[in-house]
Order: sequence, then structure tokens, then C-alpha cells
Amino acid sequence: MNDVVVIGAGAAGLTATTALRAAGLDAICVEARDRVGGRLATTEGYDLGATWFWDGEHRVADLVARLGVPVFDQHRFGDAIVQDHTGTRRLAGNPIDVVAYRFGPGANALAAGLAAQLPETALRLSIPVTGIRLDGDTVELRAASETLRARQVVLAVPPALAVARIDFHDGLDADLLRIAEATPVWMGAVAKVVACYRTPFWRTKGLAGAAISRTGPLREIHDMSGPDGSRAALFGFAPAAVLHPGFEAAVTAQLTRMFGPEAVRPETLHVQDWNAERWTSPPGAEQRMDYGLFGHPRYRRPALSGRLHWASTETAPDHAGHIEGALHAGEQAARAVLTALQASIG
Repeated sequence: MNDVVVIGAGAAGLTATTALRAAGLDAICVEARDRVGGRLATTEGYDLGATWFWDGEHRVADLVARLGVPVFDQHRFGDAIVQDHTGTRRLAGNPIDVVAYRFGPGANALAAGLAAQLPETALRLSIPVTGIRLDGDTVELRAASETLRARQVVLAVPPALAVARIDFHDGLDADLLRIAEATPVWMGAVAKVVACYRTPFWRTKGLAGAAISRTGPLREIHDMSGPDGSRAALFGFAPAAVLHPGFEAAVTAQLTRMFGPEAVRPETLHVQDWNAERWTSPPGAEQRMDYGLFGHPRYRRPALSGRLHWASTETAPDHAGHIEGALHAGEQAARAVLTALQASIG
């Protein structure tokens, strides 16, 4: 028996677990993947998921300061590129990028830093939860090879994923189930592509590395180089539906048309299809388009007789879809758990 089981070791789940343990509770975090971070995914210093944070996102700013994670400005100087059915043209200036900040070692450093501060017994990887049901005054959680019990549960995964992958034994009311099933999954319908080069050659041409395309396959492109142009890279988003044989060749051909012949052979091309990630996206994620459901008030009401709390960036009342939103959702869920436990004692 644990006081709290947190499902999902992304930014929200790790934030909730940290806050609950700081309050003296026996809280553990279980994660289906064999790594922490969820959509904070970094490979060789390149972010395959979350990339930025912005002015006014004080939770992220406080966290990077607390963990000592170096940050730097997103490169945005130079001209942008626009591509449509009439061809490819260069714009004077860059109306695409705004002031934003990047994480020196990559966004996963936030998750890794939070995880490192937890006791070893508080974090368990490769534990997918497949069933949740109310059992008297506790919650029973079924995993592949074991059963966990807790007084309170925090669901720190996208709502649509939760209701698709977890059997709630008819414990969720119809209205909540409808909202959860329809809520889009942030990044759930896209692929993120990172093309790595020896140098940021586009900068020497006066280009910002920013582009918008109506013909694709990449629809939005940005500079993803490290500080001072180190780890030179361009990255872009593509609808997951356009991934097919020949996709990588189509990407390099598009980058070549936009940025010149130096783009034709990237040293490495990373393709992260979030739609295919079993522990991020439910089937049909690309059909969920009502982003007005992000931060729905229903997510601030606990389910299962007050014992199940929602915490993912999709449920945040502000900055939903951002890292800031995930941190907010984790904090909010932790406060809700503490309030519920205090009420039960009273």
C-alpha cells in the first residue's frame, strides 16, 4: 500500500511525485517506458519532443535554475523561407520565430534532474498500468505482473491515452469519459524530424533556418543548432499521416529546395513519429482536433470518489501543450491529493 501512485514519469508526473514526497507522503511514480521524460525526449543533444520555453513561464525558469540546467536563446536572426504551390521564396526578416529559450543539454535534462532527486525506490520504469478500479477506500492498480494499491492516484498521461490503454472498470462517468476520449494529445499526430549537419550553413547565407511550407512534407521548420551554432541542425514538424516509404528522401529534397545544396545529405536524420508511440498516442490521435478541450474544468474534479487526479499538459488550466503546462498540472494534482487526504483524516 502506498499513499499515492503517480502514473507517468514525464514532466507532470515527476513534478507531482516530487511535491508529494516533499510533503512526507509515500508516493511512487510508475512509468511504462524504460526511461523518464515522456515527450521530453533528447537524442545526442537534439530534442525529439519538447524544445522551448518562453517568457512568462516561471515554473520552467525556476526549475532550470534549481537544477542548474544551462539555457540559451533560440536562434532567430536572418531571413525566413515560405514554400507553397507557386514555389519557394525568401522573406526579408523572420516573422516565424519569436523570443524563446532552449535547454543546453536538451529538454530531457529537466526530467533527468527531477528523477535524480527522488529516492531510488520512488521511481519504477517499465511498469505499464493496464487497470484501475476502486476497491473500498483504496484504489487498485493492475500492471503486467503485479497489483499496486494506493489511497490516491495521479494520472500524469494524456487523458485520451489513459482511457484507451487503461481499463477503469466503468469507474468513470460518461461525461468525463467523453471529454477524455476527445481531448487531443499534444504532439500526438505529428512526426518531428531533425536533420543534423556539420555546420549551420544557412546562417552564412543570412537565413534564420525558419520556414513555413504548404506543400510539405515538413510544414514548419526551425533552427535546432546548439549554442553558437554547435550541433548544427534544422528541425521540422510533419503530419504523421504523410510518413510513408520515401519520406526521408522527400524531407532532404525539401530542405535542399529551401536552404541550398548543402542540405541534401545531412550527417544524421532523426525521425520521431509521436503518433506511433504506444505510450503517448492512442489510436486515432490525428482525429482529435478540439484543442478547446485542453485545460477543461472537468479535469480539476477528481474521479473515482475523489481518489483519481488528472495531471498532464493537456489538463493544465494555462500553458496547456507546453512544458510549463505539464509542471502546472503536476503541482495542481499534488495539491489536490493533499487536500483529499487531509479531508479523509478530518
